[in-house]
Amino acid sequence: MAKVFVSSVVNVAIDKVWAKIRGFNALPDCQSADADSQTKIRRVRSKVRALLTGLFVSLAVALGVPIRAEAHITRIEITRVESPTFEGTSFGDVGQYEKLRLRAFGEVDPNDPRNAVITDIELAPRNARGMVEYSTDVFILKPVDSSRGNHRLFYHMNNRGDIGGPPMGISVLFAFNNGGGGNDPTTAADAGNGFLMRQGYTIVSSGWDAGVAPGNNRLTITVPTARNPDGSTIVGPALEEFVIDNAITMTGALTYPAATLDKSQASLTVRVHYTDPPEAVSAADWEYVNDRAIKLLPAGTPFQQGRLYEFTYPATDPIVAGLGFVATRDLAAFLRHAVTDDAGNLNPLAGDVQAIYTFGISQPSRFMRDYMHLGFNEDEEARPVFDGILNWVGGGSGIFVNYRFAQPGRTHRQHIGRWYPEREFPFANQVIFDPHTEKTDGRLGRCVTSNTCPKIFEVNSSNEYWVKAGSLLHTDTLGNDLRGHRNIRHYLFSSLPHATFSGPGTCQQPRNPVVPNPGLRALLVALDEWVSEGKKPPRSRVPRRANGTLAPSLPQERVGFPFIPGITYNGLMTTGDLFDFGPLFDQGVLTILPPVLVGSPYPVFVPRTDADGNDIAGIRLPEIAVPLATYTGWALRAAAFAGDDLCDAAGQKIDFRQTKTERLVIGDPRLSIEERYPTHEKYVKKVGHAAK
Repeated sequence: MAKVFVSSVVNVAIDKVWAKIRGFNALPDCQSADADSQTKIRRVRSKVRALLTGLFVSLAVALGVPIRAEAHITRIEITRVESPTFEGTSFGDVGQYEKLRLRAFGEVDPNDPRNAVITDIELAPRNARGMVEYSTDVFILKPVDSSRGNHRLFYHMNNRGDIGGPPMGISVLFAFNNGGGGNDPTTAADAGNGFLMRQGYTIVSSGWDAGVAPGNNRLTITVPTARNPDGSTIVGPALEEFVIDNAITMTGALTYPAATLDKSQASLTVRVHYTDPPEAVSAADWEYVNDRAIKLLPAGTPFQQGRLYEFTYPATDPIVAGLGFVATRDLAAFLRHAVTDDAGNLNPLAGDVQAIYTFGISQPSRFMRDYMHLGFNEDEEARPVFDGILNWVGGGSGIFVNYRFAQPGRTHRQHIGRWYPEREFPFANQVIFDPHTEKTDGRLGRCVTSNTCPKIFEVNSSNEYWVKAGSLLHTDTLGNDLRGHRNIRHYLFSSLPHATFSGPGTCQQPRNPVVPNPGLRALLVALDEWVSEGKKPPRSRVPRRANGTLAPSLPQERVGFPFIPGITYNGLMTTGDLFDFGPLFDQGVLTILPPVLVGSPYPVFVPRTDADGNDIAGIRLPEIAVPLATYTGWALRAAAFAGDDLCDAAGQKIDFRQTKTERLVIGDPRLSIEERYPTHEKYVKKVGHAAK
């Protein structure tokens, strides 16, 4: 009679188990020179791996054997399953999808050097094992039959807890599928054209932004509050900026509780434009509502539309917001490598994940730039976490996360957010020397040392060059073009805005509505081929100083933007500022608020345009290559909203005149539509050619 020996814990990395099984079963481990053969082999190995996973997990579960979770996700709780989702829609060979909601609980060793870079982690409370705990929401869309998927995890770095709109521009299902569904995509229409599903991706998103409030299916994360070593409350300076673009705002919310309601220890200022000197608001003209809000006096006075208010005050109870980096790293590693959590709960993706790509729009792309800079793409087993990163509209910035009294939701543009530590050296991924700070650094410095660098696409719109210092991604701190890096590609989507809208809104002109979706789909295919098959993607396509396609924003003639009747061009853009936040800044502690402007030593540039005002360099989508209008990445605020400052994330759509006569009457130098496209058929033919 056969004997069965059962160990209480299988204390072996799952990848090592697969390696042994592969060798025992003589599974192919070679690489064919033929790409199609490689793909077929990969599919065979994927299916066999999935089968063996099922057998391995079933045996472990049947025997009651908890398999060690290596990445410090200690427990998962599946709170909701919808199978199938999307009203049962089947997506080609992949079939139906299902939707899962989870809560993941993790702990982190604060003494591990990989974690010690987190601001205030040494001041966080610890459990009986000496670990710092956190928990996070998790959202998963996966094939019902995992063996029919592509075994790629598409990790959507959500924007302020939202995986969908509004606005639609931050929705992963909109960006790739032209779909929607907000934070709970459910219907067949929510899946849009089904691109990601037909490709077979498993889509995961999780809470990382500790400033996100629960509600509306947003993904949140819970992190501890830091305390002084003696257990007392930490008190320090905090800054709130209230951007008032309406006439009905009655209170200003505070991110952190005020340590005291003594108004003499706080300061409120107001101005119209960023470049205006702030004017002090008398203490008699404002008061605390409570420790989390202020209001103007006399009672019933609204904050003034078109104004910027800055409020500095002593705050208390800072959270350890940098644990969002840890949660992202450890959850991704858990989903890829673990079979169960510490309690034996099954990892819903056990054995299926062969590669992980991240995608973020705006704020989360900046989060990923800091994630890489701080070295978090190396997990606690010294393995790479993410294989590929697709950053969309992150610009040359980081994020206000790994700081005491962090505010992850802040964003730095020409008009707003300039006093927050978002744009700090290093800007580029390459390691370079900065003579202004006398530092040598780069966003990929740590992953180069640990050999954990992913393949990266830094993709930006024209707007990032105007308001997010996008040029600093591929120029040095003196304004010279940087040489490329083997793991990085830079792409400009010519003449696109940061976010798409219709109508003027708070801007002077109708806003730019061109979406990046077709380009993003193509780049995801290229990223997967680069990671999976070693097929090199297209070379970087961005404006360069060397060929004259990257220029200062003034004079207008040097940029090439035409003089269009009724359109104001003032060349205003963000500047390459250097601020002094105090002597503890490198430790993540801001002691001087507002910060002192040391100067603006970093040159920043914008794309040059053609005679129509559309960007010359970059990837021109059909709307730009065969235009019916001038499309810009910049726009100006209307008079009622701090007129002539930049209109934040918006661009402009300035239509061409229909006829030559019309344009000549008003003096428009741009050719009319009839001059460009004598017939509709010729226009359609040109669009078809541009789309190829």
